[in-house]
Amino acid sequence: MKPTSVIDISGLRKGFGGKTVLDGIDLSVPACTVFALLGPNGAGKTTLINILSTLTAPDAGTARVAGYDVRSEKNAVKRSISLTGQFAAVDEGLTAEENLRMISRLCGLTKEEAVSRTRELLKQFDLETNAKKLVKTYSGGMRRRLDLAVSLVVERPILFLDEPTTGLDTISRRTLWNAVLDLKRRGVTIFLTTQYLEEAEQLADTIAVLAGGRIVALGTAAELKARVGLERIELRNEEDELIRSVPTDGSIEDIHRTLGELLPTVPPTIRIAITKPSMDDVFISLTATSAQTMTEKEGVSL
Repeated sequence: MKPTSVIDISGLRKGFGGKTVLDGIDLSVPACTVFALLGPNGAGKTTLINILSTLTAPDAGTARVAGYDVRSEKNAVKRSISLTGQFAAVDEGLTAEENLRMISRLCGLTKEEAVSRTRELLKQFDLETNAKKLVKTYSGGMRRRLDLAVSLVVERPILFLDEPTTGLDTISRRTLWNAVLDLKRRGVTIFLTTQYLEEAEQLADTIAVLAGGRIVALGTAAELKARVGLERIELRNEEDELIRSVPTDGSIEDIHRTLGELLPTVPPTIRIAITKPSMDDVFISLTATSAQTMTEKEGVSL
């Protein structure tokens, strides 16, 4: 059975100061999945999240979140979502415990409920040891975990994460990844934007690549890699410098034939490796193609 869609976008457009940022976006996000929106700086990732969370109105097209229209049913959308932006939204002059209790009370929880929910979130995001320390003493990773915890004081079915791990070290990033995957297991749908290709590959069930105001590719990491092209046979010297790179379909027959042609022409010290397309290859290929298309269109219009 096909998963129920919780985010539906059709023909969405948005511009600022005469510049088109989103140029007809069509997307559908299934429930209880992680959906990653990948794109270069300025591609419009944050603009799309702002529209879906009702912070910005689109110029044209439609968007429904949890079944509600982002323009005509804003309050219903807001009751269905949580949002963590690019920058920490916690009070650095308070402790983690105080931040969570304050937000809990602002969200309508009773004093007893606020204490209980704070305790749960501190444990969930591994902040118990530092719960009574001022946030201004926290590392970047701890602040981001607290920021995510604050956004989940009232757990809602859809969570928007706008570049949640920007600036974090590897360990902090992976800790946050584990928290995201745990939320997915609990039935939360996560829509995240990221510039980290590994992050999209590790977390997302579906990846969309946004470039030139449009979705230029959509699929799983494996499907996007398949679009880039064949595997390659690489020949490297003793200094690990690439000498030759030849495409292959990966079959034994093709590899055997290719090596038979290559080996007589190179020294016996050459090392051989078979590589597959990476997410770096996907990103560079798709965004470069989009940029070239945009340039050609501009050239035609002149």
